[in-house]
Amino acid sequence: MIPKIILGSGPNATRRTIGYLFGKGRANEHIDPHLVASWNGFAPDPGRSRHRDPRDAMTQLVTQLDQPVVMLGDRAPKDTVWHCPVRAAPEDPVPTDAQWADIAHRIVAAAGIAPDGDNEACRWVAVRHADDHIHIAATLVRQDGRRPKRGYDQRAVQKEARKIEIDYGLRRLKPGDGTGAKRPTSKEHFKAKRLGQDVATRDVLRLRVRRAVAAASDEAEFFALLEVTGVTVRLKLGPSGDALGCNFALPEDTNGVGEPVFYAGSTLAPDLSLPKIRKSLTASSPEPAAARQGNPWHQATAAAERIPHHLFKGDEMAAQGQLVALGATLDLLPITAADAARAELQQASVAFERATRSRIAADLDNTRVLRRSVQAIWRERPADGDGAGLAMLLDTVLTAVAFAMHWHRTHQHAQQEAAAEQALVHLQAAYGQIADPILAGIAQRAPSLQMKQRFARHVQQAVPDHAERILNDPAWEALTTVLADAEAIGHNAATVLEQAVGQRPLDGAHSPARTLTWRVRRLGQRHAPSPRAQAATARSTVQRAAASIQPAAPTSPPPAPPARRR
Repeated sequence: MIPKIILGSGPNATRRTIGYLFGKGRANEHIDPHLVASWNGFAPDPGRSRHRDPRDAMTQLVTQLDQPVVMLGDRAPKDTVWHCPVRAAPEDPVPTDAQWADIAHRIVAAAGIAPDGDNEACRWVAVRHADDHIHIAATLVRQDGRRPKRGYDQRAVQKEARKIEIDYGLRRLKPGDGTGAKRPTSKEHFKAKRLGQDVATRDVLRLRVRRAVAAASDEAEFFALLEVTGVTVRLKLGPSGDALGCNFALPEDTNGVGEPVFYAGSTLAPDLSLPKIRKSLTASSPEPAAARQGNPWHQATAAAERIPHHLFKGDEMAAQGQLVALGATLDLLPITAADAARAELQQASVAFERATRSRIAADLDNTRVLRRSVQAIWRERPADGDGAGLAMLLDTVLTAVAFAMHWHRTHQHAQQEAAAEQALVHLQAAYGQIADPILAGIAQRAPSLQMKQRFARHVQQAVPDHAERILNDPAWEALTTVLADAEAIGHNAATVLEQAVGQRPLDGAHSPARTLTWRVRRLGQRHAPSPRAQAATARSTVQRAAASIQPAAPTSPPPAPPARRR
């Protein structure tokens, strides 16, 4: 259940609000508007007035609601109307009028508009014109002429809504921490339908701005990318001429006089104000050309593999920075994917957006490699052959998102945990569409049974805790193939497997066999060591093994000093 508070001001604010609630709506969506509750239980009902003109009933209702405000005259507050739509989830049972009335009473009591037993409280009404929601409208002067105590009303009504969900068996929403993006209003949803958009302009802009932040290496490129994607930018300039903020609009979304409707970046999401965008761009500034080398798919994968370590071994600010970088990675991945998986990756990106913010400030210093590597993938579109680069990166991203979900759980970030869990579902679907055909193709080249048995012994020695899962995993055939491929170009299979196991713990991997397949493939694509280096590695391995099974030699006492001659 979602309550949302809107304040109204100016002349005739009450009449405008009541007129809207009992009108047809902007898209004729108001069917049978009527009162379900009021401050005194017998307020005029313009929706069901049997013996008088509905317009007369509306005038009487507005007059009665406004009476305490009019009595104050010039001392009346600037904001005179408190408007709170309360909406149930689509899957919830449809409440009766009596149930909506009880819900309305609980909401106004929690908000301080009309505390229980207070006969001098504000005047209010609850109007229902659809199965799934009501609107509560109140005037912000008590009947005794004082102001209501509603300093934290938004937080209070959200807390009461969580209790209502339990009492009425409704869908239970997660409590937030104030870092979520602002939801589109009903007005914005109806306008999107008129424009033929699937989602509201606010959501379209948030996604495009986030992608531009993830892709750009500096401020100039950020604004250029927005222009290319059809976003109009209006800068807020200070006295010195420097940009202090920016607003965004879609050219087709206009107001009544044909002008674009602009949204401030901070109203799209708390991390999209211009100062915070600049901070993100600083963390992804490009490396010198001489420093850029290697396969960006491999570099991004290696950086993503380190995210679980940062989440649980680093400080909280560094961990939060990793979540920001992971979100930026998910923002760009749909652009690099084939059509079949793009929709799932897009939904994963939208879902995980909520998991990238919390009350903890983000330290982005350790995120540069991941952000630059993903940007290189987006810019350069490096050859990915059979698509294994994306599958390899997605495998590590899946693990990182699972750890992000756990990290938010330990910090009691309920909304962020739910967002990461939702993103994980979409990522798993995308990964299956991308990786399953690739792994099946690799498995068709599986080596002989004798080689498989030898590789199985290597696995049992290298990773005994996960050996049974790996050997019984459908991806085992693919793992044996990439081990054989590594041997064919001069690598030692046991050594490569040890290196793959040693890169990161496998405890959080959904499928250790798949994870090792991508790691071995990545390691195997490096230049094979020379015969001398292989011999040295083999000797070192033998020496380590011998040392691990032999008891340490006893330490001999230091020799006695030689006798002095006399």
